[in-house]
Amino acid sequence: MTEDRLTIQNRMLSDIPEEYDTTQGSFFYDVVKPIAIELETAYCQADTILNKGFAETAAGEWLDRKTAEQGISRKQPTKATTVVVITGSEGAIVHEGDKVASDTAAFFSKETKTIDASEQVEVLVECEVYGSAGNVPKGAIKYFPVTLSGLTGVINPEAVTNGYPGESDEELRQRYFDKVRTPTTSGNKHHYKNWAKEITGVGDVKVFPLAEGPGTVKVVIINNDKTGADQQLVEQVANHIEELRPIGASVTVESAVEVPVYIKASFILDNNYTLEEAQLNMKEKVKEHFRSIAFSKLYVSYAILGSVLIETEGILEYSDLTIGTWDDGISDIKWGMENIPINDDQVPVLGGITFE
Repeated sequence: MTEDRLTIQNRMLSDIPEEYDTTQGSFFYDVVKPIAIELETAYCQADTILNKGFAETAAGEWLDRKTAEQGISRKQPTKATTVVVITGSEGAIVHEGDKVASDTAAFFSKETKTIDASEQVEVLVECEVYGSAGNVPKGAIKYFPVTLSGLTGVINPEAVTNGYPGESDEELRQRYFDKVRTPTTSGNKHHYKNWAKEITGVGDVKVFPLAEGPGTVKVVIINNDKTGADQQLVEQVANHIEELRPIGASVTVESAVEVPVYIKASFILDNNYTLEEAQLNMKEKVKEHFRSIAFSKLYVSYAILGSVLIETEGILEYSDLTIGTWDDGISDIKWGMENIPINDDQVPVLGGITFE
């Protein structure tokens, strides 16, 4: 811990012979004070420089330099991409760079195509910004910000999920510690985990050696939101591991299976919040809890989920809480007041919240 100015100053004054006046306003006091101030600044700078040299305390560019010593680079953000269906008159051209949009994000065409007699064409588009801003629901991309000749409509038939933010300091730091603290040799399970986590968008990984017998490995991944990974991310991980794996190993990469968890209870609302606000806050709070337990807990705790709900802004109290999920072989939700088991290759996600 860096010494403050007064501590440094008093220590310096204590070294001056007692026959000299060192009280405030004296010659020695006035001479020592600015030196103590400069020394305090120098000590703080020295601590800062020291912290930049350790992975536990480094940040930003300095953390990048530290992790690079182990061959680990920060994962960069990606732009969301998807295929949209554009309708219009036969012969109309969709040019590369033409813009389509949802209510929250704009996308640019990545190719030039001509609409045929079917009066529609599939076009690859990319979000104009990096990160998760381009992740929009099915049907959200629905208009042209600027009128384009001969084009009448646009829609995305599938939800967009492949826009990922860049790796945060904490995520990069954890990947660094994972590598230096676990033995990664000869394609053991730690190797496969580290290889999978090198891909942007991968939030966590589980590795199952000998999954289908000798020589086989199964790698199960979740995305940055700690939910199931889309097929594109699964393929990216599989291709990356294929380039690095030992000869002879048979590797399967899969997304974790999402287990939807449903919540039902009677809630007493805070009068300062609307029903919609309370519901939105509750959904975000539950999703945050599920992210915190993804791949670390093998059950969803009924008791902890209750405490998460009561801590939600806008909720004063609840009663008759039940939670449920789909039961194998049963076409309806199985409700109860007990923990919901989560298998090794599964991850909990919010199915819905019902106010009674």
